[in-house]
This record gives sequence, C-alpha cells and structure tokens, in this order.
Amino acid sequence: MKGFFSGSATAIITPFGENGVNYEVFGQLIEHQIAGGTDAIVFLGTTGEPSTMSFAEEHVLMEYAVKKVAGRAKVIFGCGSNNTADAVMTAQKAESYGADGLLAVTPYYNKCTQNGLVAYYKAICESVSIPVIAYNVPGRTGVEIQPATMAKIAEIPNIAGIKDAGGNMSKTMETLRLVQDKCDVYSGEDALNFPILACGGVGVISVLSNIVPADVKKLYTLIKAGKLEEAIALNNRLLPLANACFVEVNPIPVKAAMGLLGYEVGTPRAPLTEIEDANKAKLAKAMQDYGLEVQA
Repeated sequence: MKGFFSGSATAIITPFGENGVNYEVFGQLIEHQIAGGTDAIVFLGTTGEPSTMSFAEEHVLMEYAVKKVAGRAKVIFGCGSNNTADAVMTAQKAESYGADGLLAVTPYYNKCTQNGLVAYYKAICESVSIPVIAYNVPGRTGVEIQPATMAKIAEIPNIAGIKDAGGNMSKTMETLRLVQDKCDVYSGEDALNFPILACGGVGVISVLSNIVPADVKKLYTLIKAGKLEEAIALNNRLLPLANACFVEVNPIPVKAAMGLLGYEVGTPRAPLTEIEDANKAKLAKAMQDYGLEVQA
C-alpha cells in the first residue's frame, strides 16, 4: 500500500525517571514535535529504548501517547522482536490502543533467512488491519532486507513501506526501483535524508528531528518543492548536527542533546550508559554551532 504518511517522522526518545517513564517530560517532548510540524511520531522505536522496557510499561506508554497526540500527528508504535509471537502480540496491543501504524524492525540475533523475513512480516501484517512499515537496520540486527525480498514483502496488502537505515545507497536505489509502485520508502538514516528524498523517498524517520523538528520537516518540504539550492544549504547545516547525534550509539547522544536543551529526560537504561564527557563536549559544540542554546 502507498500513502500512509509523507513528510517527517520523529523516532522519539523515552524520558525515564526513578519510577519509570517520566510522563510530564514525555508530554513536553510530544508538544515540541507537534509545534515543529512533525507529521508522525514513532514511539518505541530503537531511539525509544523498548528493549529495556517491560510489556506493561510499553502498553501504558501506548495508551498515553495516543491520548496525548490526539490526532495531531500520526502515531506509530514499534512492534518488532526476535520472537514473532511477541511482535504479533505487541502489534495487536498497539492497534487496540489506537495506533495509526506500526514499525517492525527485522528479527535480531536469530539471523533468520530472507524467506524467514517474508514470513515474519506476513505474520505481523495478518494479525492487524493497520499499516506496517518494515525496518531495515542490519548494523543493529545482523539481518538485512535485500531489495528483492522487500519486493516480496511489499506484496503484503498492509505493508506501507520500508524504513531504510542500511546505509547502502546502491541497495536503497534498487529497493526504490523495485517497490516504489507498491509501497513507500522512508529514510532511516539522517545523513542520507537528502539523497533518499531526492531519489523518490516519501519521508524520513529521524533521530535528529528530536532536536530540530521544524528544520528536518523543512528539508523535506524544500526537496519536494524542487528548491534544491535551499535544500542543499539547509542540509549542509544539518549534517554536522546529525553526525554529532551518532558520536556514540543511538540514543545516547540524542538523549544527552535533549538534556542540554533543558528537558529532564534522564539517562539511558542499562546496558547503555551516559555519554562520555569528551563526546558530550563535541555534541554541545555542534549544537551551539547550529545556533541552539545549550545548558551546562
């Protein structure tokens, strides 16, 4: 299927406190996204740290997110797992709470075959009636959705697209060629937002937009309006900040960045750690160079 959403989506962080999710701050982060013109918010994606949350925590978050967003943006929940049964259960829970769509990362650790990937997405899609976006991020999962495999997955009626964070533009181009008439392609890597959008991608699912949602949305708008000189200039500004967001493994830097902006987001959950001092200094400098006001 095509047309689930276009524009900018934010893979939002989850703020934690001593007693779990800090919903007061979470609400502030959601409002920051709405004010920035974000078209969709992805909750419980990699950036949201669902791997260290219990199912009970996730379900409370789902209910809160749908109510808080209140139709002002698309609500997408991460549901992927290395256990297909768990992925199906999470997908069904998300649908029951009112999700507009799902983001399903490939199974991790198990290293299933390409046929296994098709079966995995088929099982998730058949368990719900809402759109599902496949999520290709082999650097984390050890499994890559090959372009020909994505063409098969795209035949599933409620597959809305692929979030491509593979980092290989040659494969992204081949995926675009094979699926663009069947489903949509979204950039899942901020450093490649420009080329993927320019080559036919319909949107981005961004980490960087946690920090500067309006400018990530503007990049999309400029490219789709054919204003490439302005888009290039903006992209050149965004890239150093985007690179700083990955000075350590995501979401360590972006969570630190939101703290530097004054949001009490807490620290990543173990086994992730707080950002190292030297990297925090690099991140703060990139933010200041961009024109953002950071707190000590």
